[in-house]
Amino acid sequence: MSSGLLSFPLTDFDADLRFAPRPYAQRLEWLMPYGASVLFAAGGTGEFFSLEPTEYAEVVKTAVETCRGRVPIVAGAGGGTTLAIQYAREAERLGAQGLLLLPHYLTEATQEGLVAHVEAVCRSVKFGVIVYNRGACRLSPASLEQLAARCPNLVGFKDGVGDIEAFVAIRQRLGDRFAYLGGLPTAEVFAGAYKAMGCPVYSSAVFNFIPRTAMQFYEASASGDHATTGRLLDEFFLPYIELRNRGAGYAVSIVKAGATIVGHGAGPVRPPLSDLKAPEVDALRALIARLGPQ
Repeated sequence: MSSGLLSFPLTDFDADLRFAPRPYAQRLEWLMPYGASVLFAAGGTGEFFSLEPTEYAEVVKTAVETCRGRVPIVAGAGGGTTLAIQYAREAERLGAQGLLLLPHYLTEATQEGLVAHVEAVCRSVKFGVIVYNRGACRLSPASLEQLAARCPNLVGFKDGVGDIEAFVAIRQRLGDRFAYLGGLPTAEVFAGAYKAMGCPVYSSAVFNFIPRTAMQFYEASASGDHATTGRLLDEFFLPYIELRNRGAGYAVSIVKAGATIVGHGAGPVRPPLSDLKAPEVDALRALIARLGPQ
């Protein structure tokens, strides 16, 4: 996870909003050759928050079996501590290579409580855990230092907050103890700033529908090709963000719409998310057309 582009494949649902394993496996087969270094099954873009436990196991199992020996699968997990432990153990049992610990549900928590939560999940499994710093889970440098000392299998820190001061403090305090991942929505827009802070790796949601362009942007960012990253920001990513920001929860909905436009639809989003409106889909189609074949 310390190099390469990461991505969170969409989870396929049928017209009745049931998990569709065969189309999901076909999605992974389509995406793998483009070269992402890690794929996250049942992550945020994969609508982890809408999956029930049996479906979660199906999603992770399908991903592990489809990608075995070709691309590592890291599984998402979240919710309250007891439930997160159950998800983590199931992902390990099914053969995932690691865990992304998503924020817990609903309630605020003290730093002591967050440390206890993350530590409990880490101690419940043997494989590597990445903590997602986002929403209700915002860990301080001191808390992460405690966790680093107590949890040898806490191997990664993914930032979805975007607090530059906090991230620099964490990076300076923890050094190379963790793999650092950029995790803000449409992470390409922040890639340059995060690279300058010592975080050259990020997860790309748009890899789900413009994988060639997503890889092109990552390679240009990694090599310092500012002409290419600047052109793609102007031509696609900045207008894409304007479109994404028209609706709450569109960070997932717009990715599903993009996948449908390019012929790899994953079905509708589940409530409480809502799909893009027809004019918004038309605007996204025009943006994608600028990029050429994927």
